[in-house]
Amino acid sequence: MYQAVGAPGSRLTRVLWMLEELGEPYEIVKAKQHSETMRRYNPSGKMPALVDGDFVLTDSAAICTYLSKKHAEKGFGPEPGLRGEAEMEAWMQFAQSELEAPLWNKLRHKFILPETYRADVSAATAHDFANEVKALEAKLGGRTYALGDRFSAADVILGHCGQWARGGKFAVESDEVNAYFERVLGRPALARAREREKETAAA
Repeated sequence: MYQAVGAPGSRLTRVLWMLEELGEPYEIVKAKQHSETMRRYNPSGKMPALVDGDFVLTDSAAICTYLSKKHAEKGFGPEPGLRGEAEMEAWMQFAQSELEAPLWNKLRHKFILPETYRADVSAATAHDFANEVKALEAKLGGRTYALGDRFSAADVILGHCGQWARGGKFAVESDEVNAYFERVLGRPALARAREREKETAAA
């Protein structure tokens, strides 16, 4: 059984969502960011981590990619071959390095950085996110999901960014991107992951 390590309501959601899509059993190990417990799995103390036997993996995109490839028969991984692998990697890089960046920047300045270092970055992050939404619309190019007609691990990361954007009240001024977020965020596996998080948080 897999162990998913982190705190409910964080990027841990991505890992749980991927596991629920795959139908794989798992348990949640509660650990706060930078806690001693978290540092046992990741020296930086950052969430999340996945434990697969004697193998520990960090970074939500890496974890989702790993799981999708390990359970390739479930159909959530890249297309076969080098180009398929590269396409999946490109989507993961875009999601975390570009689409997520303004969301994370705003969150850091509102809640995470010491107050001395905080600034009002609302206008700048809204501007940056609007540009990334345009890029996402162009990259999707009318496709149902990132890789085409089937949902994949890339959509887990992109979809979670959409959830984060909605929670942070970022405008998504694109009918196509809004429709995409509706599709991926409405998946039953995500609802199950959220329920597991609620149960864990209450325990």
